[in-house]
Amino acid sequence: MQNDIPKASSLNSSSEINTVKTLGDPNCPHCGGAGYIRYDVPVEDERFGKLETCVCRAKDVAEIARARLFAMSNLNRLSHLTFENFSPSGNDKAKFMSNQERENLHKAFDVSENFAKKPEGWLLLEGGYGCGKTHLAAAIANFSVNKGIATLFITVPDLLDSLRFAYADPETTFEERFEEIRNAGLLILDDFGTQNATAWAQEKLFQIINYRYINKLPTVITTNLMLDEIEGRIRSRLQDEAFVNYIKITAPDYRRPEETSNPGISMLSLPEMKAMTFKTFQPRDDEVGTEAVTTITTEKKDKFGNKYKDKEVTRIKVTKDDVKTLHDAHNAAVEFAEKPEGWLVFLGQSFSGKTHLAAAIGNYRMGLGGQALLVEVTALLDYLRQTFRPNSDVSFDRRFHEIRTTPLLILDDLKESGASSAWAEDKLYSVLNYRYNAHLPTVLTSTLHPEAFALSYPNLWNKLLDQTKSQVLNINMPPYRRVSKGSKAKKK
Repeated sequence: MQNDIPKASSLNSSSEINTVKTLGDPNCPHCGGAGYIRYDVPVEDERFGKLETCVCRAKDVAEIARARLFAMSNLNRLSHLTFENFSPSGNDKAKFMSNQERENLHKAFDVSENFAKKPEGWLLLEGGYGCGKTHLAAAIANFSVNKGIATLFITVPDLLDSLRFAYADPETTFEERFEEIRNAGLLILDDFGTQNATAWAQEKLFQIINYRYINKLPTVITTNLMLDEIEGRIRSRLQDEAFVNYIKITAPDYRRPEETSNPGISMLSLPEMKAMTFKTFQPRDDEVGTEAVTTITTEKKDKFGNKYKDKEVTRIKVTKDDVKTLHDAHNAAVEFAEKPEGWLVFLGQSFSGKTHLAAAIGNYRMGLGGQALLVEVTALLDYLRQTFRPNSDVSFDRRFHEIRTTPLLILDDLKESGASSAWAEDKLYSVLNYRYNAHLPTVLTSTLHPEAFALSYPNLWNKLLDQTKSQVLNINMPPYRRVSKGSKAKKK
């Protein structure tokens, strides 16, 4: 059988052999000591005209590459980050870490350790600042280096800087540096998403990621971005569930154990809110047939055509259908509290029971060791604004990330659009849009009627119409505190 392997010629065949430094084995039958070979292939072959390292010095080249990748990784500075000194239970001083967050961190630890022992496929670690993802990624790198794997651990901005500097590096070429990076035995990209997103940077990053994806090279990526925020071409590869193991770390910041990701703004810590449980909820069955004082708001125009709201105090009779809407809301709240999935929205007048049910959900989850943030929309936005003050001890970005990724967010009293600034409404929508796309359980309450809600928040309302992800309950009951005394209707 004829051998179809392309023939290789050594540099010894060149007339300049005496000027070539011997890099390989002088007795090598392939290169004669030159250390490189040139394949005798047709012009259309990608190897035509290129020199390739001979097998006689492949081991030395691998060692040099391994040492270069190690130096580029700066792992000496991160050598202390190992699996042995990682705490899967979080910081011992953390006061607000939930059982679910500890379980989640244990899972991230186990998955990372297993990946280090058997680096196959990709590992994607997503989480907020200080949650432990960089420690786990560095632990994987240190473990792999000790096993002799050519490992590159590098932040994405540093990676791109390294490629840029290669153009002026006298010891290497851009092409050599690029090949070393994309062919690393194990590539760990830390802080993905913090890079300068120039067209050049995005293209080079995609080329590296795409190459490793096509060639199934083991890769670890850490990021504080959600998948929907990542550039489309890269995102499509990260969404390959058969190849990428995606772990979202929900643990709070190790470095700030005294803080909670619900920093001092959750109303669930207030005695009045703590008392709002499913046991203390009043079903109001005894109010059927009674009259209640309520306020009807209508929109009118003055003689100049300017819109204004006119309020009229009136009495209405409570019906069985009214009470049923309250029962339906209560049943939905209980079901959601037991298994918080998707979104739950309560619409109705002030004091109709919306906030009580929302608080009951939060108290129920916290009673199980979970984490819940209940806050009025206006208070939340005011808190975010305060991060811009000179004396703020925390950045807006960090607080914004913590709020939008909190395990259970309960926003009370969503008001009509236009009642606040454009900045506030934009940030509010950013929070809600993120949670919707990330499938994070969320509860909303509002005094807006469905029609008014749709007009004020059309994009959000369109999401809520998807009944596979959202449930909207309209409570038609009058306010709790405004039932008329002695107005019981006579029974026939």
